[in-house]
Amino acid sequence: MTGTLPIAIEVRLRGAGLRPTRQRVALGDLLFAKGDRHLTVEELHEEAVAAGVPVSLATVYNTLHQFTEAGLIRVLAVESAKTYFDTNVSDHHHFFIEGENEVLDIPVSNLTIGNLPEPPEGMEIAHVDVVIRLRAKQG
Repeated sequence: MTGTLPIAIEVRLRGAGLRPTRQRVALGDLLFAKGDRHLTVEELHEEAVAAGVPVSLATVYNTLHQFTEAGLIRVLAVESAKTYFDTNVSDHHHFFIEGENEVLDIPVSNLTIGNLPEPPEGMEIAHVDVVIRLRAKQG
């Protein structure tokens, strides 16, 4: 951990209404230290183990969901069996590279969405997620 980053993580957690426990700070440090990224629970757990952070897979799962509920990250369901957590909570869309399980950001300005259906009465559209699946060209 860097000298100033844990303090920034603690402030960020408190600002989101979360108590900065040792495990939340350690996971937040790993999660946010490398800029905008897309990680699964398993990938963050592997990073934590490699960094010597004593944390269970269940704790990583719970922490990521707490971060999501607090608005620090967002959930990106790309495949039915795999959920990614995105540290970039701004409006944007994604490319998903099939076979490589890689997710890339698409700036929202590069995509225009129109003709959305009218939501049911009493409801409003909160967010539109577009995932464009890519694969290597065949022959």
